[in-house]
Amino acid sequence: MAVAPDEHPAPDLARLAELHGVATSYRPAPDRIVQVSASAVTAALAALGVDAAGPDAVRTALAARERELRERLLPPTVVQWAGAEPPAALTALPAGTRLRVLTEDGEERENTADLPLGVHHLTATAPDGRTGTAHLVTAPDRLPAPPGRSHGLLVQLYSLLSRRSWGMGDLTDLAELAGWAGRTAGAGFVQVNPLHAAVPGAPTDPSPYRPSSRRFPDPVHLRVEDVPEFAYVPDRDRLHTVLERADRLRADVLDKGALIDRDAVWELKREALELVLQVPLAPGRQAAYDAFRAAHGQALDDHATWYALTEVHGPDWQHWPDGLHDPRSAATARARGDLADRVDFHARLAWLTDGQLRTAQRAAREAGMSVGIVHDLAVGVHPSGADAWAQQDVFAAGMSVGAPPDAFNARGQDWGLPPWRPDRLAACGHAPYRDLLRALFRYAGALRIDHVMGLFRLWWIPQGSPPTEGTYLHYDSDAMLAILALEATRAGAVVIGEDLGTVEPGVRETLARRGVLGTSVLWFERDWEGDGRPLPPERWRADCLATATTHDLPPTAARLTGDHVDLRDRLGLLTRSAAEERAEVAADTAEWLALLGSLGLLDSPAAGPPGSDEEEEIRAVHRFLLRTPARLIGVWLPDGIGDRRPQNLPGTWYEYPNWRLPIADSEGRPVPLEELVASPRLRGLLGILREPGPSAQ
Repeated sequence: MAVAPDEHPAPDLARLAELHGVATSYRPAPDRIVQVSASAVTAALAALGVDAAGPDAVRTALAARERELRERLLPPTVVQWAGAEPPAALTALPAGTRLRVLTEDGEERENTADLPLGVHHLTATAPDGRTGTAHLVTAPDRLPAPPGRSHGLLVQLYSLLSRRSWGMGDLTDLAELAGWAGRTAGAGFVQVNPLHAAVPGAPTDPSPYRPSSRRFPDPVHLRVEDVPEFAYVPDRDRLHTVLERADRLRADVLDKGALIDRDAVWELKREALELVLQVPLAPGRQAAYDAFRAAHGQALDDHATWYALTEVHGPDWQHWPDGLHDPRSAATARARGDLADRVDFHARLAWLTDGQLRTAQRAAREAGMSVGIVHDLAVGVHPSGADAWAQQDVFAAGMSVGAPPDAFNARGQDWGLPPWRPDRLAACGHAPYRDLLRALFRYAGALRIDHVMGLFRLWWIPQGSPPTEGTYLHYDSDAMLAILALEATRAGAVVIGEDLGTVEPGVRETLARRGVLGTSVLWFERDWEGDGRPLPPERWRADCLATATTHDLPPTAARLTGDHVDLRDRLGLLTRSAAEERAEVAADTAEWLALLGSLGLLDSPAAGPPGSDEEEEIRAVHRFLLRTPARLIGVWLPDGIGDRRPQNLPGTWYEYPNWRLPIADSEGRPVPLEELVASPRLRGLLGILREPGPSAQ
């Protein structure tokens, strides 16, 4: 077993790190252990508030931590799974310890038996007078399972333009797609990219995976005309001018080949919404808005305040006047009052967007979808955004999330996202995480969790250091999964974990045990522990979403033809010759097509090279997915019309228009929603996935 040489942490430092959940080594492959540098361990401990700068400091911190663990009665969070034996934290209490539980609903109990589901407050009093408190999470044994097998569509919402949207896809487009797919194609779900609120200011970071806030959605996705107050705007001339500009913006993308310009779309929508929100709410609407503000409380107030402050001081709160750095400061309270009208404006936008999101989910279910809209939860937030400002107490200062070096990226990755502190999460009963899930489950039939391995551990990188100089921080995965199970069960929602890439041993098994579905992508499903050949369908796992591709991979047409190699070659992204890359991809594709042919899934196997009968091969790929036991089968919507361009090309920024491409046909011509749903090619692809059943109502 190879061990990479490095600056090893001393024994006391290693022990201190272990007691705080900081890894001192990791295993990128079964036969390889990599030691983490002492400097990375020290930096991670410092981000947790632990001074380990020198042997004396380490010994002092170690003694304090050991004493704390020895003397405490309870850990900060205790999990009780339904039907399971009492947790070790309770069975290890001294004999005679008295327990008192204050349930989530305010009921007092003298023991932990038969507690309702929820997050309760537990107090333990030992015979020697010591007292301990904990958040007691009582959770269902498993998350909800999909109601039967189904297939669905995967789409980046911004790319789904209709002839009525304003230059990028919106929530009404999503509702229309769901209504069509449910009734006409028998689809059970539509999965979209994260719709979290973005950091304002041009140019906005186009990536939906680096948002300002994960708890509240982005109003750029609103269909302005569907806001009820739109009909009562008195200045119709000004509104008409905005609509004309929106028409031109849409035409630029659909008819003239322009890229999607999120900033231009938001500038127009904001101008229109400024007019719309001047219209007083009718009594019922006002009551609904008041209820929304009450339900989201301080979190919504902070969110709206941050956006109001950005209008004055810019989008990076770390460069605001000192008094405004703290959301609880007197200066912030004064600013909140001074900007009350703008705070209300941004709170109204969150409410309106939440409403259209719930309308889309309702449309999906009314169309017969068994799941509905699958929303995507990004792994983190922008360090300058609203969440990072409002929740500074639970974020690790000076740290960023990423990935260590692996077989696909020798330099590792830094995603530029500040991580949550596991100690602070545990101390507050994981409240920010729970509130986040509750908000998303308001309008989600299912939730896809990006990098679901983050429920167990995250790679922390000290700011200013390369990704190679990071280390893993462990989270209370039992508590994270229990709260996920609790909130998903209350919402009746399915959860899909994106578990692609290097996964810590035991993680997939634990997720499957609790009912979190995995993600299986065709090209990655090989017998890696055997002969390395494509995995036959009967050997795929059942508890997963099975797809041919994702937003970070080439569309299936490009994969079959090798166009993605040509693209990377043109952009100078290849690390070896284009001929070598093409040969490897062609061999890989040929192996898969040979398996499809041997299974009788190609109606008329192509006589030429891979990709010569592209449309039939794409259908065969999806026939293969149907042969697997996967509970959910996803069709990348651009595959339905032969789009060859990836929506995101990892490793690029200015070189490629990531997150800005409309869905297009095989010739690169943008295809609006109205034409998309009429496409014989798309209908033919979806037709092979529709299982016999009762006709749609």
